[in-house]
Amino acid sequence: MSGTSLDGLDIACCTFSKKEKWEYRIEGAETISYDQDWLQVLQRAHELPAEELIHQHFKFGKFLGEQARTFIQRNKLNPGFISSHGHTVYHQPGKGFTFQLGAGAAIAAAAGIPVVSDFRSLDVALGGQGAPLVPVGDQLLFSDFDYCLNLGGIANISRMRNGNQHAFDICVCNQALNYLANKLGKEFDENGELASQGKIDSVLLNHLNEIPYYQLPPPKSLGREDVERDILPLLNESRISTENKLRTICEHIAIQVANAIPGNKKNERLLISGGGALNSFLVSCLRSELACELEVPETAIIQFKEALVFAFLGLLRWRNEINCLASVTGASRDSVSGSIYLNA
Repeated sequence: MSGTSLDGLDIACCTFSKKEKWEYRIEGAETISYDQDWLQVLQRAHELPAEELIHQHFKFGKFLGEQARTFIQRNKLNPGFISSHGHTVYHQPGKGFTFQLGAGAAIAAAAGIPVVSDFRSLDVALGGQGAPLVPVGDQLLFSDFDYCLNLGGIANISRMRNGNQHAFDICVCNQALNYLANKLGKEFDENGELASQGKIDSVLLNHLNEIPYYQLPPPKSLGREDVERDILPLLNESRISTENKLRTICEHIAIQVANAIPGNKKNERLLISGGGALNSFLVSCLRSELACELEVPETAIIQFKEALVFAFLGLLRWRNEINCLASVTGASRDSVSGSIYLNA
């Protein structure tokens, strides 16, 4: 799993079993930081000419396969297959396409074991958003919670309503927070310390909350393109301090998350995961806006829940079972999504 926040490559070895319901175990996991060369490629991949983009697609796939093989050998593992999300470069479902860097064939060749990849394309071809896909895992692995909130590069939420799973991208999250922290020479705002030193700017907050995306009904999704068009210009044009911008973005996230939870009842449980769950100041902002019970799980789930769920999506694809829900994405039907490279 490689997220839009560019905090590294997540690798997790996961075991699943099914009795009355699905159960999981994370056998081992780690995050591999990108070196400057890969950071530069991933940051500017959307600007590359076609030939170079395809070159990097296969080169990044080889890199993913090599990292997986090293992880497998070092931990003496014997996985059935690799499930790879890749790194999203383009996500424009309105135009009928989405693209994740990291060719599945190159991963399989480098790792020497089968690969399931390209989880979003079929749903987009069926008229869906191709996102979010994690709600299938929320429904089958984390059904004890009323809501599952992921605070990654983009914040998204899933919930069960009238027997169907519903989910959508809420707003920008770490993509904006890290962007601002970078301006202060930090990779990220650890524990939200920088944001906690700032003050809310009502003008910027109002501009952020007025972005047209928030008026759209689900299903809906956000991509890098949306953040660069709607969010970053507002941050760059504002003349307030970076600390004040960070504080205002945290407030914006908390408000939009609260708007995404109808009723906001005290007896409901919300699970928080993703890198933003480690931002204690951001979590405190959420607690101020939400009435429901917020649960921050163990660190392994915070950091590797998305990797765990994409492993699970790969397993469902391997078993030829539905792993993409039309109730979430708005596609014409549920689907069994993902391409398989058997390496045979």
